[in-house]
Amino acid sequence: MSEFINQFLFGIYPYLALTVFFVGSLIRYDRDQYTWKADSSQLLRSRGMRVGSNLFHIGIILLFFGHLVGLLTPEAVYHVFMSAGTKQVVAMVAGGIFGLICFVGLTILLKRRLFDPRIRATSKRSDVLILLILYVQLILGLLTIPYSAQHLDGSSMVALANWAQYIVTFRSGAADFVAHQAWVFKVHLFLGLTIFLVFPFTRLVHVFSVPFKYLSRRGYQIVRSRG
Repeated sequence: MSEFINQFLFGIYPYLALTVFFVGSLIRYDRDQYTWKADSSQLLRSRGMRVGSNLFHIGIILLFFGHLVGLLTPEAVYHVFMSAGTKQVVAMVAGGIFGLICFVGLTILLKRRLFDPRIRATSKRSDVLILLILYVQLILGLLTIPYSAQHLDGSSMVALANWAQYIVTFRSGAADFVAHQAWVFKVHLFLGLTIFLVFPFTRLVHVFSVPFKYLSRRGYQIVRSRG
């Protein structure tokens, strides 16, 4: 029974989550473009927004690309520069720093969302839910650090990287790499996949609409006061 659950959660569920992620995002963009926005609460209350939002976005972006590079870089590539154990230590240090930055920012944003009456009154359930999921996921990510410190030979990092690389290359046996990992890694992976699953139904879709064109836009936008 436990083997079946492991195979489902880490061999089948990743493809279900990623399918919903891609197809759901395309359908929402095609049919509900007016809902494709960040729904910023800054107009309702600016206090704490700038600090919290900046720390959260800086932390989450660095964590995302850190995970992306760390998990999908083949061993043959980074072994030229460092061992698996060294890579794991680098990941622990960088992940800890980026995670704490994100944690502080997300704590500020979550506090505003839950305890500011004006912001809470205009918040959707999905707004609160996704912040709570991200918060739990972030805490789980930080908890993986002491577990990783127990195996500084890099074995856990290699196993998790192999799992990710097997998933994205559609190879069988991916779930076997996760079977004997600590519970915190398993829950962290599962919740991470769940974030992809719910992504198209939340405000997170706005990450696909980063306004890079503003950087190359000619001239400035002039805003005049009525007075």
